Amino acid sequence: MVQGGGAASVMRIEPAAVLDGVLSPPGDKSISHRYVMLSAIAGGTTTITNLAPGADVAATVDCMRMLGVSISAAGDRSVLVDGRGWSSLRKPHSVLDARNSGTTMRLLAGLVAGRDLEVTMSGDESLQRRPMRRVIDPLTAMGASISSEAGRAPLTIRGGGLHGVEWRPEVPSAQVKSAVMLAGLSASGESIVIEPQPTRDHSELAFPAFGLRCTVEGAAVRVPGSQEAVAPSGGRLVVPGDPSSAAVWCTAAAAVPGSHVVIENVCLNPRRLGFVAALRRMGADIRTEVTHGAGGELVGRIAVRHGDHTACSIGAAEVPDLIDELPVLAARAALGGSLDVTGASELRVKESDRITALVEGLRALGVDADERPDGFVVRGGRPRGGTATAAGDHRLVMAFAIVGLGSRDGVSIAGADAVSVSYPQFAADLARLRP
Repeated sequence: MVQGGGAASVMRIEPAAVLDGVLSPPGDKSISHRYVMLSAIAGGTTTITNLAPGADVAATVDCMRMLGVSISAAGDRSVLVDGRGWSSLRKPHSVLDARNSGTTMRLLAGLVAGRDLEVTMSGDESLQRRPMRRVIDPLTAMGASISSEAGRAPLTIRGGGLHGVEWRPEVPSAQVKSAVMLAGLSASGESIVIEPQPTRDHSELAFPAFGLRCTVEGAAVRVPGSQEAVAPSGGRLVVPGDPSSAAVWCTAAAAVPGSHVVIENVCLNPRRLGFVAALRRMGADIRTEVTHGAGGELVGRIAVRHGDHTACSIGAAEVPDLIDELPVLAARAALGGSLDVTGASELRVKESDRITALVEGLRALGVDADERPDGFVVRGGRPRGGTATAAGDHRLVMAFAIVGLGSRDGVSIAGADAVSVSYPQFAADLARLRP
């Protein structure tokens, strides 16, 4: 239950004897952002159903509207995008507000960089602290003019006249890769992104649905320039359920003895299932089943039963495939076994410094946890509970809630309204899993 509003909002989580039930998670955020942007520049109309309901995707929709794109509601969690090709994008009359969404800012920077427009983008205080040099540098190398506040938002982009580039990001990032891919659609020549490690491939899978070409060769993605997008066949796309939201219930079921939870209609993209392998190593009985495909993505169900409490280590090679799920995996370890994470310094530049905020919150709840420069260690048991602060981070709200389910005295989470960024119905879905 959430009480109050803003930073003062508090969610109270009482211990659970068991979790049991079947859920469908909200639409995936990463895919929703991409479908909205690509529909906007496609010729023809596209209906997108099961759009992610949180504030981040709403920010993308609002930004696209400010750029002149016609987007209207088409039912519950559905929108109709009236795409008119690249001519859909016009100079906005004011600053584009990405709010708290790094995906919105980074991908949209790539999209507008290739057009003859001047666009200023900003966001909330948290977003203005996040590093944007990682997209500024490749887009500038392609020919865009971008001014910023020391490599951070607000960004003013003067686009157009781009040429292809071969870019090797220092940090694995699907957002950076996608920004270059989107800019490459408008560039002359071919654009190539060669990552240090392959990252999630939602852009590569979405491009063909809109008639766009790209080639994947190991860790390299090639995008030919001067491309025009078309509306998908049938004019309709369904966003599969969010694996990161599903991971919350998977970790909770894995942690609470006697639990059995089934998640349906969830995206089973292999690049999003690193948490499944980690939970198995932590002792969970977890199974996946592909039931169908949608827009190039695999979709199906995940079934989880509580198993043993065991120790698990996660290193840099695994981090790109479970970066968003590390907080809930830490919560799983807080209730039994242990988790040792390294190579995850990227957590420090998310909505919060997730390493510091996570460890501080876990300790406040009686969990044995230590911080590292690039990760953390959590040693489990049955924590007493107490009050933890979410630090404005939706992932931490859900992580501390899992700790509450297995605690002795329950947990109160300050700033719990942050969960609305990705999972507005989180508390309601949790209630459905309590017998």
